[in-house]
Amino acid sequence: MKTRILIVDDEVDALDLMKELFTQHGYDTLTAQNGIEAMGVLRSQEPDILISDMQMPEMDGMELLDLAQKEYPDLAIMMITAHGTIETAVEAMKKGAKDYILKPLRFDEIVSKVETISELKSLIKENNYLHQQLKSTYAFDNIIGRDPKMQELFDMIRSISTTPSTVLIRGENGTGKELIAKAIHYHSDRMKKRMVTVNCGAIPEHLLESELFGHVKGAFTNALKDKPGKFEMAHGGTLFLDEIGDINISLQVKLLRAIQEREIERVGSNEVKKVDVRIISATNANLEEKLEKGEFRQDLYYRLNVIQLDVPPLKERIDDIPLLITHFLGKYNKLLGKNVQAVAPDAMDLMQNYPWNGNIRELENVIERALAINKSDIIRIVDLPKTLQNQSNGAVPGVHLTEGASLTDMVDNYEKCLIEKALDKNKGNKKRTADFLQTNRSTLMSKLKKYNIN
Repeated sequence: MKTRILIVDDEVDALDLMKELFTQHGYDTLTAQNGIEAMGVLRSQEPDILISDMQMPEMDGMELLDLAQKEYPDLAIMMITAHGTIETAVEAMKKGAKDYILKPLRFDEIVSKVETISELKSLIKENNYLHQQLKSTYAFDNIIGRDPKMQELFDMIRSISTTPSTVLIRGENGTGKELIAKAIHYHSDRMKKRMVTVNCGAIPEHLLESELFGHVKGAFTNALKDKPGKFEMAHGGTLFLDEIGDINISLQVKLLRAIQEREIERVGSNEVKKVDVRIISATNANLEEKLEKGEFRQDLYYRLNVIQLDVPPLKERIDDIPLLITHFLGKYNKLLGKNVQAVAPDAMDLMQNYPWNGNIRELENVIERALAINKSDIIRIVDLPKTLQNQSNGAVPGVHLTEGASLTDMVDNYEKCLIEKALDKNKGNKKRTADFLQTNRSTLMSKLKKYNIN
């Protein structure tokens, strides 16, 4: 859809000139000769950008700015002013105008400023669309994804949540395994009880048994009083055992008994305590390899792996990256007191071609950093870490390797992508697109025909 501009000026000649200028550049252009007429056009046509002269009869530009902002807070407003009233233009900027233009008018400057605002408006519209997707189809308890694998995962979570079966969640670090465990718990009939988390890889081996099963006073040095373990704390609820592959073989025997018999003994005690917990575990380790090496018990493996959920790494779900970025923009705008509204297309392209070895956790860190140092409404490439900017893996923005496609096909696809982006940047103007790509117009026309680009 074309960007719609409303130009307001009581000088008819200036109005006609600007209308012709913006129409030639591919904009849908409306006009009005005073503030009152402009408000009528605003209410009936709802343009994206308002360009208004400051000095007008009946209702001046400042009055129009105030009224238009109250009724249409998302409207981008630019003010036209003479050199002698630049202080008024600055005041208009403080009141919310996006920019101002000085008389005598320089049409190249006007077009450049409008193109910048138009790009921002387009990005904001896209961001709002992604927000709507997040609210409707593609979010499930803070787990975000429109990728088919993620949609299957959502369906699986809904199906298994109400069962008592143990669940093993597998995936790389940073893919959101704990979020999935929480989603299962809070959609189960145990949701009113606690979900207790134990990171088995973060607790020293000699303390993990006490952490899981508890201990009695005097069981070991510094055991100054009785202490319940995580199994008892999760009674009636869910116990989430993260990094389950890191548990040593001797403790695996006691864990197996606790799961099978639904009973535990505190360290230093012979008293058996009955526990009712649902076990959800997670790992990024290759448990099958550990089985072969004798580092993980086969009976425990089968007891834990009744239902297996596989979480795909971020590099296998690149279409989810814009949705995740939108989610993190909302989160960190609120936390950092920012108002960053979108991501520039080239920055988004770069992030969709980055390997993300740290997965969603790494992406979240990148967005938080970008917002912290950003000084505008848009995240641009300059706001991203050098590791992304350098693309050390050799990825080229816009290029996707396609299995079974020839080199010629992939090069053609990349060339087509570049031409389409250049056309979009130049509002469909073929001469300016040819100049931008530093080629002649006949060559461009031949390429348009070859790739069937309208």
